[in-house]
Amino acid sequence: VREVEEISLLLPQVEENILNIGKFHTIVRLVAFSPFKSAQSALENVNAISEGILHEDLRLLLETNLPAKKKKTLLGVSDAKIGAAIQEELGYQCQTGGVVAEITRGIRLHFHTLVKGLTAQSASKAQLGLGHSYSRAKVKFNVNRVDNMIIQSISLLDQLDKDINTFSMRVREWYGYHFPELIKIVSDNYTYCRLAKCIGNRKELSEERLEALEEIVMDSAKAQAILDASRSSMGMDISPIDLINIESFSSRVISLSEYRKGLQEYLRSKMGQVAPSLSALIGEVVGARLISHAGSLTNLAKYPASTVQILGAEKALFRALKTRGNTPKYGLIFHSTFIGRAATRNKGRISRYLANKCTIASRIDCFSDVPTSVFGDKLREQVEERLAFYETGEPPRKNLDVMKEAMVEVAAEIKKKEKKKKKREKKRLEALAMAAAAEEAENSVLETTMEAEVKNQERTLGPRLAAEALMLFSDGEAWTWYFHHDLCAPDRSCPKSHPAEGEDGGLGPPPAQGARNEAVSGFSFLPLRTAVKGSG
Repeated sequence: VREVEEISLLLPQVEENILNIGKFHTIVRLVAFSPFKSAQSALENVNAISEGILHEDLRLLLETNLPAKKKKTLLGVSDAKIGAAIQEELGYQCQTGGVVAEITRGIRLHFHTLVKGLTAQSASKAQLGLGHSYSRAKVKFNVNRVDNMIIQSISLLDQLDKDINTFSMRVREWYGYHFPELIKIVSDNYTYCRLAKCIGNRKELSEERLEALEEIVMDSAKAQAILDASRSSMGMDISPIDLINIESFSSRVISLSEYRKGLQEYLRSKMGQVAPSLSALIGEVVGARLISHAGSLTNLAKYPASTVQILGAEKALFRALKTRGNTPKYGLIFHSTFIGRAATRNKGRISRYLANKCTIASRIDCFSDVPTSVFGDKLREQVEERLAFYETGEPPRKNLDVMKEAMVEVAAEIKKKEKKKKKREKKRLEALAMAAAAEEAENSVLETTMEAEVKNQERTLGPRLAAEALMLFSDGEAWTWYFHHDLCAPDRSCPKSHPAEGEDGGLGPPPAQGARNEAVSGFSFLPLRTAVKGSG
């Protein structure tokens, strides 16, 4: 850089000077340029710069081209971390802000004009390829730890809860015209829909169906009460077509309820893979709602405990700030069991403590290489001890001691998993070895059989047999069909007349089962697995 006015950075003309190629070349000139040897080398250098590590290629370039007088040299670097590494290892004074940012912007814009033989199109392609490689290296994608599925699952679960509740109330109102007493006996929506489908017309309900009712309600007294109520019901009669529609709609509600159970089980297993510590601390549903509200597990891990505490209560927070009232003490974490068990005066204290532990659990789940629920179990024990401390005054254990216990358990768990993994790998290798040995033995038997068959043919047909083989498949066997005999000359001139195509011994289909290995009109059919080579 020849000259740059610091004052010009504050003026609007600085952007014009950077965009103008002529003016830019009067300020900046290329001293040294070292292209990367390969795409892999470029990726290694970029990764090193992003981590603040001085790569060997960059070190060589700087040592070769920078002046020996380090105190009089000022090196402009766009990244502060790599600047600190250069200053620490090489001793050159580095600058990152102000002038450097503007000059770097101009160099990126006019880079293809500074290097001879480089076009803007080729530079753009190289930058794009390196950008994709850098992104792939940074984003460690693991399909088993994708939190997008959790976000969609918890949203669908909430929607299903609303829909099932609405549809169940519709079934209650609809079937209640015919059998109103059933609503008082059975309160569960899923059970009510199953009963509505099972009973149908209450006038047809008899003692024979009492066992089916007991199977649904899991209570013999309730089943008998339903039977008695059907005999003295005040409900109106219902037509068959109305009953068909009620039963059909009840079936839909039942299927939705069963699907919801499966979805909840899927969410539980997915949370165990993605966020086991958070699930062990506050449960799968509340943990999934926190992840969904934050947008991802990474975003939740970045939140401070104060934000996690009121996550989900944004409306109440802004309303309180606007009216200068009391801010909310908790948001989504209120649905955990801890806050409900705490006394009124301790709800705010336990919510702060729980939010703190949720933040720790989410960070462990997000950044740990091996997902485990040990930390979540220990954090849950700490919350339980804090609740007991608020009620009885018994002091809880220190966090340092609890984390030491957790680390010991995690190490033992990882060791156990490695043993199981090695055992599974050993079994897999043994199975592969057995399969390979069996295949080798089968091939050996096959080769021995083939050699015996070839020798038998040579003894039977003679060495002068000129064989032209046609591979035919009959009953799963490979057949080699010899249609020349011992008297055939090498030029295929034979004193005997050969059968025509399609006749016995000709080029038609192979003989029947009983005719195999028998000479037909002076010709032989020999069962073989492969064609015989080199037989006369």
